[in-house]
Amino acid sequence: MDPTDRKLLDHLQRNARISTQALAQETGLSTASVQRRLRAFRDNGTIRREVALLDPAQVGIGITAIVAVELERDRLDQIDAFKRKARQDRQVTHFYCIAGEADFILIVMARDIADYEAFTHRFFFADRNVRKFRTSIVVSTEKASPEIPL
Repeated sequence: MDPTDRKLLDHLQRNARISTQALAQETGLSTASVQRRLRAFRDNGTIRREVALLDPAQVGIGITAIVAVELERDRLDQIDAFKRKARQDRQVTHFYCIAGEADFILIVMARDIADYEAFTHRFFFADRNVRKFRTSIVVSTEKASPEIPL
């Protein structure tokens, strides 16, 4: 990946609706070259998806929770089942396998505390493989960016 690729991707991740012509002007490439590079990035998985970023409050999401989870670690199939469950649940927006005191960190979005409580009952309490979980409720979001520093 050359510096022009990085510049192209940096502009694109800041505004996915930027035109090919504007990207060409910003990078000094021809529009055809921009199109070829973007197609290659999509084909090789560098660009995973192009999505709209929503304001949680505007769509009725009032709670963001950061949850540390410890599993019993008895059986690999149970750990894999937990991973599958977390990947598939729409309320889990980020899911990390970590080294440290916990096994996983989840970022969970909910409409309100009652919705989060229902999530915990469904997701944690109903799972016998969850040893414990600790929740931190986000009081204010000072920065949340999907942009990767290029």
